Amino acid sequence: MNNNHSFHIPVMGIGFTIDTPLKVAKYGIDSVISLVDDILLEKLRKMYSEKFEIPYKEITDKIEDFRAKRITSYLNLIGDLAERNFETLKNVSVEKSEDIKAYINMLPNGSSLKSEFKKITENGFNLSEIKNWANKNLTLGHIDVNIMTKVDKDNYIKNVKLPVEYNDAHAALRGFANSKLKSSVILSAGMNPRLYAYMSQFEDFYPNEAGHFNKKIILKVSDYRSAIIQGKFLAKKGLWVSEYRIESGLNCGGHAFATDGYLLGPVLQEFKEKREELRESIQEILNQELKNQGRIVSQNPLSLKISAQGGVGTDEEHEFLLEHYQLDSIGWGTPFLLVPEATTVDEKTLQQLVEAKEDDLYLSDISPLGVPFNNLKGNTKDLEKEAFIDKGRPGSSCPKKFVSLNKEFKETGICTASREYQYLKIKELDDKQLSPEAYQESLNKITEKTCTCVGLGTSTLLAYNLDTKVEGKGVSICPGPNMAYYSKIMSLKNMTDHIYGRDNMITRTDRPNMFIKELHIYIDFLKNKLEEVKKDMNKKEEKYLLTFTNNMKEGLLYYQELFTSIKNAFEDIKEAVLNELEKSRITLQNIGLEIENLSPIPVVN
Repeated sequence: MNNNHSFHIPVMGIGFTIDTPLKVAKYGIDSVISLVDDILLEKLRKMYSEKFEIPYKEITDKIEDFRAKRITSYLNLIGDLAERNFETLKNVSVEKSEDIKAYINMLPNGSSLKSEFKKITENGFNLSEIKNWANKNLTLGHIDVNIMTKVDKDNYIKNVKLPVEYNDAHAALRGFANSKLKSSVILSAGMNPRLYAYMSQFEDFYPNEAGHFNKKIILKVSDYRSAIIQGKFLAKKGLWVSEYRIESGLNCGGHAFATDGYLLGPVLQEFKEKREELRESIQEILNQELKNQGRIVSQNPLSLKISAQGGVGTDEEHEFLLEHYQLDSIGWGTPFLLVPEATTVDEKTLQQLVEAKEDDLYLSDISPLGVPFNNLKGNTKDLEKEAFIDKGRPGSSCPKKFVSLNKEFKETGICTASREYQYLKIKELDDKQLSPEAYQESLNKITEKTCTCVGLGTSTLLAYNLDTKVEGKGVSICPGPNMAYYSKIMSLKNMTDHIYGRDNMITRTDRPNMFIKELHIYIDFLKNKLEEVKKDMNKKEEKYLLTFTNNMKEGLLYYQELFTSIKNAFEDIKEAVLNELEKSRITLQNIGLEIENLSPIPVVN
């Protein structure tokens, strides 16, 4: 994270931000590349090498450690090209000054760089002075990477299992660690102790005497407890978490890792109050471990940043989060899917996003990971899935196997969206002699899974007219609920102006405040969970639902106090927000009573 901008572009899908740094890093904007699909990364490395006339040698899957090597090579290429673009931007000439002006114009209004640039150019363009100033003051946006820690498939050669360091997430980590990038790895989707222990083998993750790192660790979390558990675990390995990136459990794009009813506002408040305690307690553990390992112990307090993302949609929300919760950066994801100058989305999908309304965006069960997944109705990957079902051949051919994690039928693992898995599950289902209704319900649960590990990357191939023979043309897309309020394709300047309040890209007037939107999504989630267990709820499920409801009630009370007391923010919507909170309070009260009135069935161990 740099000091130029107060926002970053999070990872989106597998391919949507795969080359975002090449588009935005030269303007000082931080962004994140997904490392799930090394096959896609290799295709793009070939494309960019040819485009920029750089020698290219294919890294085939016959080469030892090909996954890690593909990732290293791609990241090095993107890093080199982004650096080249940035040097060109700073090397101002009479003919080439548009990029540096764009860099300056996109900065926040109060930026000191903006006022300095204005000062040195008010009497005309002194090229050598501007070049010197640019070299001293402008910075390249960070090229960060994302690893989904649980997408860590075992790998085999001729049915012989390879050592754990060849697992997918381990190889991705090694690919990043061996790259030239000086940036961060974002670890998402929960804790993977083996992967965390493996990180300690790479020198770049350790601090020097001044407390600086070549490569940093960012943890994506949805509550404080998760942050402190994972932070301490890593510290015991000698590893420091430089940033905790708090994401709304449900009001986000992609996979939605719902909390137990903990809402974003109260979670951010807890981080604000305990930030120094978090830093001190974890650095104490870290320093002791570094001493035990005979490593350098920084004499300075290590830097710890807190950022947030999920559902932010207006400059007022952006500023409020930064100031009220003292955050370092805000993630803006979903709206950037409509910015071709920043993300890579094929034309057809782009048009579907432009036209999407609330009813088109929903939390689905299509992900083979078994985690709720934000989905767009009518996406071409789901249409492809339905066509296979209609032909009596449900499931994907599973060409990439990145999510072949289910070991029900095979020790090597199968993906639950694959034809092989669904065939075996349906065969199993046929032997159960269920009623037609129960059979259909179970069948739908099997066949609703979509091959997202392919679908979330295909858009990139279509956008660049690359071969899709293996993947097919079906596209999965995972926007957050916020997409409903953006209805036009935007330039990068449009979007940065929107973030900083210089323009407004939302034409609708009925967009709810981000906290209210999240609250409504959580209430719907709770209602659905209750509906699922109503007929035969057991004690464990009752406890979960009551805990969830009570946590939400506490969060709602926090919001009532917040919106009653805050000054100079949300003045025009305060009354409407408080009315919505009161309605939600009554709804939650009724849900709580309904749970208590159901008779739970004892859990049989």
